[in-house]
Amino acid sequence: IFAEALAAAEFETEVIHDGQKALDRLKEVSPALILLDMHLPHVQGDDILHSIRKDARLEETRVVIATADAGAAQSQTGSLADTVLIKPVRFAQLRHLASRLRPLV
Repeated sequence: IFAEALAAAEFETEVIHDGQKALDRLKEVSPALILLDMHLPHVQGDDILHSIRKDARLEETRVVIATADAGAAQSQTGSLADTVLIKPVRFAQLRHLASRLRPLV
């Protein structure tokens, strides 16, 4: 649903379900926007977010956290994100958020 909502807002999307694969891919690309789940296999979302924020190449990358864990949303990790979404998130909410972020990315 996340990829569909972003595509509806005219973002090119790539879906990666594995934290290590996401980190590997971020060595190759500099996305404008990352929608990041906090609970991924192999490398957790908070580790990925810290890695993004330490990488000068990704300085302009917007990060939206999507999590069902309200505690994670209120943690220091949440403060590193541009936006935090608490699941469940409706398609219309995602499309609206993506449209709002569009001029910024």
